Amino acid sequence: MMATPAHNKTLLSRLPVVRGRYIEHVDLSGSTWFRVGGPADVLFRPADARDLATFLTECPRDIPRTVLGLGSNLLIRDGGVRGVVIRLDGAFNEIEVSGTTVTAGAGALDVNLARVCRDAGLVGFEFMRGIPGTVGGGLRINAGAYGSAFGDILDWAEAVDGTGTMHRVGLDELEMSYRHCGAPQDWIFTSSQFHGQHGDQWEISARMQDVRLARKEGQPINTRTGGSTFKNPGNDIANGDSSELRAWELIDRAGCRGLALGGAQVSQLHCNFLINNGAATAADLEALGEEVRRRVHAHSGVMLEWEIYRIGEHDPENDLPELVLAKEAP
Repeated sequence: MMATPAHNKTLLSRLPVVRGRYIEHVDLSGSTWFRVGGPADVLFRPADARDLATFLTECPRDIPRTVLGLGSNLLIRDGGVRGVVIRLDGAFNEIEVSGTTVTAGAGALDVNLARVCRDAGLVGFEFMRGIPGTVGGGLRINAGAYGSAFGDILDWAEAVDGTGTMHRVGLDELEMSYRHCGAPQDWIFTSSQFHGQHGDQWEISARMQDVRLARKEGQPINTRTGGSTFKNPGNDIANGDSSELRAWELIDRAGCRGLALGGAQVSQLHCNFLINNGAATAADLEALGEEVRRRVHAHSGVMLEWEIYRIGEHDPENDLPELVLAKEAP
């Protein structure tokens, strides 16, 4: 059910006084790379970490809270997101370099962090050129690319939990592994510190260019997509000779390359990417993803796990079209 003005008026009256800003009835479709999804009841932009902590301390526990980053690996359902959606920007975008250590706010873009470190002559951040997200989102899933991940260079991270308590924890306490961070789900990362090594700026720039070109050649970056849809199974696959298969290979072998539903399609270029061809709904994209999971499981026995976060409510008025097989690219 979509939010109504009366509903939001009641919700706003229950929210604490903050230094940041509340905005009602915000269309979230433009906040994700898929360009789909319904509205947020209320969008909250905190002034800083302490403002966020105040909000979380005083906000009634029955009001849902959802954090929104860059929206590069996020699918917002067509019915929208109830409660308060929190967007970290402004003060959360700051990046500071001191020697070989770098402190970054959770709202800073990964690509901007890579560029700042390049300009400072710091090695170790080049892989972030290929991650289309924010530092906070990268911490939450231990994002990685091209053989490196956040956990490889992280010293500590700061977060605010659901009760408004602020934390600073070291790398060991976060229990980072492949596409995983052990931080409690109610933690909202606010900042972090990384370490690098001094290196040649031109060599760093060249490696970043290699990452950019590799991503451009191998991924559908100039379209409405959400990044890698499913996690690589890795050692989770029981069959020993299949343990090194990646998600895209399993999808391809199951015959899903080019599979389409409504305006949603499995990418012809990289079949672990779903694409909005312009008329897709969130329901189209999610249903297509589930169909891919079903077909992969039927073919290989592997049940792929979503890497894209799916949030919000379904719109009961959306009717799903039939699945079709798109023509193979020439």
